[in-house]
Amino acid sequence: MRIAVPDLVSSSYFPAAAAAALGYYRDEGLDISVAVVSPAEKCAQALRDGDVDFIAGPAHAPLLAFPDWQGVKLLCAQSQGMCWFLVMRRALRLGRGELDGIRGQRIAAVPFTAPILRRVLAAAGIDPARDKIDIVTPQRMLEPGANVGVAAAQALAAGEVDGFFANGMGAEIAVRSGTGDIVLDIRRGDGPAECFNYTMPAIVATDRLVAANPKAAAGVVRAIVRAQRELRSDIALAAEAGALLFPPREAGLIADIVLRDVPFYSAGLSYSFVTAMNVFARDIGLLRAAQVSYQTVVASQFAGLWDG
Repeated sequence: MRIAVPDLVSSSYFPAAAAAALGYYRDEGLDISVAVVSPAEKCAQALRDGDVDFIAGPAHAPLLAFPDWQGVKLLCAQSQGMCWFLVMRRALRLGRGELDGIRGQRIAAVPFTAPILRRVLAAAGIDPARDKIDIVTPQRMLEPGANVGVAAAQALAAGEVDGFFANGMGAEIAVRSGTGDIVLDIRRGDGPAECFNYTMPAIVATDRLVAANPKAAAGVVRAIVRAQRELRSDIALAAEAGALLFPPREAGLIADIVLRDVPFYSAGLSYSFVTAMNVFARDIGLLRAAQVSYQTVVASQFAGLWDG
């Protein structure tokens, strides 16, 4: 079986990748490999078409291939809250939450995350058109096999953009290299509070897989919960898994990034989260239905396997 991620060299989907590297799927009797299927649109399509069995990606991403949540379910969360950062070049001298300074700047985001950035800015009273913010996608972020966050940090360092909206690995590289500062970290309280539940990293499967192979679906959930628990208790495991998954530079950074993320490592999918995510999905045009039940979105039969 295969579990797809839209971006491997990332902290966003690390529990799913670490569960493979550390043998937790195998311990559940599952032969599961991690496949990079990028961008997120193709990842959702691969699940729909049966090319992969699970995806580990943003919780709202299935809507790209499963209109109105028909035929797909969230099995569990990999971590709570939106996992992307707004990073701006250090020369701007912007502090956390200082969005006035991004007016007139050029910000990198891939096509999937650009609407999310626009919605976050709108919630903060910033209109990219009015405030002359140019949201672009540098070619290096679209190259086959490119890691989005790493490529975004490279674009910032090269002066191609004034900032980027991408994952924690990209943010860490930019901050450590001295080229950028974090302006928005939604998970940790920057920006409008409503943005926290726009999306989160999740594990997703089709309705047909859940019906045909519920033991495999349950095994994946148990492996994710174990990865979350073990990483919370022993951060050295993050470095061990990173060494098997990432290039050397990024492998050397992952333990510090995961150490900051583990407070958000919970597999639960709350009613309030699903409601907020669906409102957000309607706002950006991904969801058409006026009402979608929690049971339509979530495979709640696995809730007993979540860690609270």
